[in-house]
Amino acid sequence: MSASIEDVAKLAGVSIATVSRSLRGLPDVAAATRDKVLAAAQELDYVASPFAARLASGRSSTLGVVVPFVNRWFFAEVLGAVESVLSAAGYDLLLHNLGDSDGRERFFSVLPVRKRVDAVLVVSLALTDDEVAALNTLELPVGVLGVKHPGLSSVRIDDEAAARTAVEHLLSLGHRRIALIGGDTDDPMRFTPPHHRGTGYREAMLAAGVTPPEGLECLGYFTVEGGEAAMLHLLQMGERPTAVFAESDEMAYGAIRAIRRSGLRVPEDIAVIGFDDHATADLMDLTTIRQPVGEQGALLAQSLLTALVKDAEPTDVVLDTELIVRGSTVASASVYADPVPPVTDAPCE
Repeated sequence: MSASIEDVAKLAGVSIATVSRSLRGLPDVAAATRDKVLAAAQELDYVASPFAARLASGRSSTLGVVVPFVNRWFFAEVLGAVESVLSAAGYDLLLHNLGDSDGRERFFSVLPVRKRVDAVLVVSLALTDDEVAALNTLELPVGVLGVKHPGLSSVRIDDEAAARTAVEHLLSLGHRRIALIGGDTDDPMRFTPPHHRGTGYREAMLAAGVTPPEGLECLGYFTVEGGEAAMLHLLQMGERPTAVFAESDEMAYGAIRAIRRSGLRVPEDIAVIGFDDHATADLMDLTTIRQPVGEQGALLAQSLLTALVKDAEPTDVVLDTELIVRGSTVASASVYADPVPPVTDAPCE
């Protein structure tokens, strides 16, 4: 049977409160008394309950993370990076998946994180003034990922600029009839990327003196299946596009599948560029915009942990993106253009 705090107090000849203060390193305990308590705890092999320590400190050692969708690649990457930072700091993660507009309304009405977390991290949601006001009633550090909001710390990329880079790449290759496969800007969840990336697409086209063609913006809902359905619709037009900008790599995968199943070639007949640099983008030979997904989550989580120990003004950190050219837009840039090097060892023998 493991030793209790009462056993330590009895062996050290002090009160339970003195044992608690000594083990927590509080300054109102004499050095000799603290040494006696530590010696008794070591002799009894006593390990303090982390839950009791949290109650004593008034902290939960937990960070709440709010996501619009938990079953998409981007959010899984963010959560993995956040959890890694929290684990290293001895913190837990409390996840709230909103899922739909009703779930969102319930969360901001009830705020189930109240008294359960020390800080809140919100991922890729354009918050309303009422939602920000609700979060402020928690009187906790709050950070937002993917969007800037006055008064809150944020880490993000410039989605508009990154989308312009993607479309400018296609324009530089001579394409003018460029389609957009994106997310639903009218989605009640107000998921942010469709707004900014669609704006960047249109800005790049207009800056090049190209009026975005009628009917070439289709919804792909950030899924492979949605990207394929959108591309099939585009292929049925009287004059099909010569290039496609998909607002996520997964939608780009679906577009490529539809193009190839229609007997057309990528990029010779239709060029495709995605967004994210998903883990399988290289395997798919997909030109894309690389964004530091995990780094955004890690930096914001660390910022919130820092805010718990010292006062600091909210910060807005914008991370760089990068154009990664592969074979889906430039055939000669294909990762499969070079012959496979010979295998010196025979692993199957």
